[in-house]
Amino acid sequence: MIVCIAEKPSVARDIARIIGATQSKDGYMEGNGYQVTWTFGHLCTLKEPHDYSEQWKRWSLGSLPMIPSRFGIKLIDDGGIKKQFAVIERLMQQADSIVNCGDAGQEGELIQRWVMQKAGAKCPVKRLWISSMTDEAIREGFAKLKDQNDYQPLYLAGLSRAIGDWLLGMNATRLYTLKYGQNRQVLSVGRVQTPTLALIVNRQKEIDNFKPEPYWVLATVYRDTTFTATKGKFTSKEEGVKAFQLIEGKPFMVTNVEKKKGTEAPPQLYDLTSLQVDCNKKLGLSAETALNVIQSLYEKKITTYPRVDTRYLSDDIYAKCPQTMNGLFQTKFAAIAPYAELVRPLGGKPLKKSKKVFDSSKVTDHHAIIPTGVIPKGLTDLEQKVFDLVARRFIAVFYPDCKFSTTTVLGEVDEIEFKVSGKEILDAGWRVVYQKQDEKDDANVSPSGDENGASDEERTLPTFKKGESGPHTPTLTEKWTTPPPYYTEATLLRAMETAGKFVDDEELRAALKENGIGRPSSRASIIETLFKRNYIRRERKRLVATPTGIELIDLIREELLKSCELTGIWEKKLRDIEHKKYDAGQFVEELKAQITEIVNDVLRDNSPRRITIENPKEKEAEKPKKAKKSTK
Repeated sequence: MIVCIAEKPSVARDIARIIGATQSKDGYMEGNGYQVTWTFGHLCTLKEPHDYSEQWKRWSLGSLPMIPSRFGIKLIDDGGIKKQFAVIERLMQQADSIVNCGDAGQEGELIQRWVMQKAGAKCPVKRLWISSMTDEAIREGFAKLKDQNDYQPLYLAGLSRAIGDWLLGMNATRLYTLKYGQNRQVLSVGRVQTPTLALIVNRQKEIDNFKPEPYWVLATVYRDTTFTATKGKFTSKEEGVKAFQLIEGKPFMVTNVEKKKGTEAPPQLYDLTSLQVDCNKKLGLSAETALNVIQSLYEKKITTYPRVDTRYLSDDIYAKCPQTMNGLFQTKFAAIAPYAELVRPLGGKPLKKSKKVFDSSKVTDHHAIIPTGVIPKGLTDLEQKVFDLVARRFIAVFYPDCKFSTTTVLGEVDEIEFKVSGKEILDAGWRVVYQKQDEKDDANVSPSGDENGASDEERTLPTFKKGESGPHTPTLTEKWTTPPPYYTEATLLRAMETAGKFVDDEELRAALKENGIGRPSSRASIIETLFKRNYIRRERKRLVATPTGIELIDLIREELLKSCELTGIWEKKLRDIEHKKYDAGQFVEELKAQITEIVNDVLRDNSPRRITIENPKEKEAEKPKKAKKSTK
């Protein structure tokens, strides 16, 4: 009997239907020589400190650092999990072979490997590796099953990450809680969590310490068009007034008119982070909610695998795109076909194949998030809105570039230069996909195709001629410098993704450019952890650090713990483990030495630094004896 194990019951049912395992049993499906069972995400976890030593059960500075001689795993303490694992264990011990049908990524590999280890599976194992849950993808995947050993480096990288996070999180959390938390406030410290909190705290300090300064802008209105002085800001009012008086009453002359034609390519396809950014900006969704919705769309076969960090498609996907486009053409919501008129112009001819879309060298395990071509049915309102973002982005990449004309007019009054620019859309191209469908539907994508929501100013200027002259009305406006904006979830996700800019070391910066802080799939949970720990709070869309969060970052003197550099070091080594360029055992040994050094440094601190306990009654439930584990 061949035992297939999926990550969720719904996924298992889809797989079972395709391979003919149609008989429902207790905890699995059976038929056609297959038994298909499932986990509920993680069934196993790394053992907790007290599982290794009775001495580690009690939180004590004297027991640090906690470094197990050998790491082990255990079942999560839950009745439903134990019952399902008993089914899995029985099936695996009787199996002729196993097919690992876990999510095709590092986390999915780790989840199923741990279950197979715990169940004592001894038979050969194959790996199902697919990027969507469509019937066609499942059939193709089973026709091309991989050898489990091909994914051993992926597993070792995931295992090394989990062990590393355990070593740092468990030790640093106990260390800072006992040393600075007055034994009443759990101070959670983690490799990803702490640098992310530091980004928010440092930005907030910039804002709090910001001192606005006045400046003056000189402008003038000529032929109902506002020209601004190219000199820029005047830092003193006297200087601005002097310039104003110099031009007042004197004629304005147009010195140059320049027109340039340009093109703007469609925005790139979505990876998980860019989709979460757009969901936050346009739909007001948290990163976690956006992930949950796009995961649901994946499980309903509507979109492809979501936990990806590439915005490209592999070249072999090109042949399947017409079929996907046809599915969008037929899609209807409330009897309205929102994409039919957008897809129609693309029909009857080969789709455009751009290197900005199709590039196999930019795709590793999975490609960008796109529709599968399965016609959506029974979607919630939120699922429909997120699907709409993915569908329009997919359609847009096959449209021609937007063509525009930029006009720049320079003018002069008594040797002071002025400038105005205007943009005129000559051919909307891909922007047609984002035009308003009705009063409420506006995708608000900027012409440059980025997701920052900042649209270029578009205006058609009057016709100006070089040498023309006439009266004008000058203005001198006082303005004030403004502090940097608070992080929103959208801008924090971007900062986590592009964390390399905060690192000086060039090699580490390159590692972070590819990986950023945390994995795309984990960033949402990291942000949610900061909320749950009461380190940050929401004020409308703004993310604001609490006094506890600020104090924690101030307490941590070990810069490496709160800098993006530590994650940069880890991500580079983990990626090298995945590509067989670095030894997983060496990674763990180096980390053990690093943790020991951090513990010793903090223990040597004789300062009276302590965290402020704002509300002891609320914190009573968070005493160390009740805290089971830290998070990353």
